[in-house]
Amino acid sequence: MHDRPEKPEGLRSREVTEGPERAPHRAMFRAMGYDDTDLSSPMVGVANPAADVTPCNVHLDDVAASAIEGVEAAEGMPIEFGTITISDAISMGTEGMRASLISREVIADSVELVAFGERVDALVTVAGCDKNLPGMLMASIRTDLPSVFLYGGSIMPGEHGGREVTVQNVFEGVGAVASGDMTEDELDDLERHACPGAGSCGGMFTANTMASISEALGMAPLGSASPPAEEESRYEVAHRAGELALEAVEEDRRPSDILTKESFENAIALQVAIGGSTNAVLHLLALAAEAGIDLDIEEFDEISHRTPKIADLQPGGTRVMNDLHELGGVPVVLRRLLEGGYLHGDAATITGRTMAEELAHLEAEGELPSDDDIEADFLYTTDEPLHEEGAIKILTGNLAPDGAVLKVTGEDNFHHEGPVRVFESEEAAMKYVQEDRIESGDVLAIRNEGPRGGPGMREMLGVTAAVVGAGHEDDVALLTDGRFSGATRGPMVGHVAPESYVGGPIGALEDGDVVTVDIPNRELSVDLGDEEIESRLESREEPEPAYTSGVLAKYGRDFGSAANGAVSNPGAKQE
Repeated sequence: MHDRPEKPEGLRSREVTEGPERAPHRAMFRAMGYDDTDLSSPMVGVANPAADVTPCNVHLDDVAASAIEGVEAAEGMPIEFGTITISDAISMGTEGMRASLISREVIADSVELVAFGERVDALVTVAGCDKNLPGMLMASIRTDLPSVFLYGGSIMPGEHGGREVTVQNVFEGVGAVASGDMTEDELDDLERHACPGAGSCGGMFTANTMASISEALGMAPLGSASPPAEEESRYEVAHRAGELALEAVEEDRRPSDILTKESFENAIALQVAIGGSTNAVLHLLALAAEAGIDLDIEEFDEISHRTPKIADLQPGGTRVMNDLHELGGVPVVLRRLLEGGYLHGDAATITGRTMAEELAHLEAEGELPSDDDIEADFLYTTDEPLHEEGAIKILTGNLAPDGAVLKVTGEDNFHHEGPVRVFESEEAAMKYVQEDRIESGDVLAIRNEGPRGGPGMREMLGVTAAVVGAGHEDDVALLTDGRFSGATRGPMVGHVAPESYVGGPIGALEDGDVVTVDIPNRELSVDLGDEEIESRLESREEPEPAYTSGVLAKYGRDFGSAANGAVSNPGAKQE
């Protein structure tokens, strides 16, 4: 009779490892190489979306392996399992982009299912491409297991023509070719140099924004977002994440112990201070809905109004995540915000220390340089910021009663009135732009691209970058009930809610209507009375769903409004 050590009380993995009736279950584990020591240890699920469909995820097997080593070093039992990813950059501008936001939901669902079905005790959730990050965080919130979030790191910038470049430059190059400002040969050479290796897109686009936010939320160790994908420090972060998962089990530290209204306010403050992606509005609303925390889209504007922008990063600026990493990473920004009175220092973090305590700990350990030693032309202080207000603006008006989202990458005082040109799809708008038919003063409106109408709320970096690349960054506005990439810049207003498909006012627009985009007054409106808007909407034919079977039909039916995070979990919807 083997004297097998018994797993500690209180761990739910006991349900599949303890007692004579679980001998068949243990036999299955033994077939995979687990031994008595493993079976008596906390079971840590390592969710890994590694794939060859995107450079963001192509290296994640190695990142997950380091996390597994950390779990083992802390005497845990790591169980790795996979989930999907969609490459936003590769699907961009195609029908396939409809899968992107849906993948957020599928990732959350699949991790939740494995964690539930296999009775794991904790999670290390690994993420690369954009929707991986909120999907993994949503799963941690739903399961409320001790969880550590682990980002795979970003790509290094490429070099072209003596300057650093990213995939944003390539997308904008498409518009430059259409307007005659770049040759096809020049675009071909740019394409070959923009993405030199593994990792998520390098600017402060959606992946890097959400990775930074994971630190501000307290769900990831401070300093874990910025190490590049292919540097040794990325794998040190991964190893530490595995160890930290066991600490969280031992202390029974769960997402519900960490996430509060204050931690979400910290996340928003960071987002607006670094000029983060508009997608973070959607994802933070979704995370709050999953966590049962009351968060309204208008609060993003309130926090942005009182929080200065202090980092000048792509897409509005020129620098990338690695530049911030060389200064000390996201904690440098968090410390400046804390000292300026823009953060809740008593918010909890995954280490068990508060935000203020964790920053002090990093300083004491020599992992965060003194602020006096940090000099950079792209990082400002809260006393002398780049902009007095943060980058995210929430616009309302008779075109967006439930709000719309804009990220300022240029002037804060932008005011634009112009005739609208209405497109029923992204493809129609892209064709118009590529034919070089845009005129200064235009407003482009793209509808039927919302969470339900798309379905899937496609990102539109292709068309927004083409507009900018054609030389219309400041004199043409664009609005849509779809989304934009984190790499989008210029006066582009997304997430217009309610969306056209469910009867939103954007569906009433006709070519030639005069639309106003007014950032100072937070206004998105059309020069029509309420009765005219209602009359036009009533005369519209009821839209048919774009897909009637399969996964797109299912999520087209289940998605909620963008104003509430476009969630599909019935228990998380906020109407």
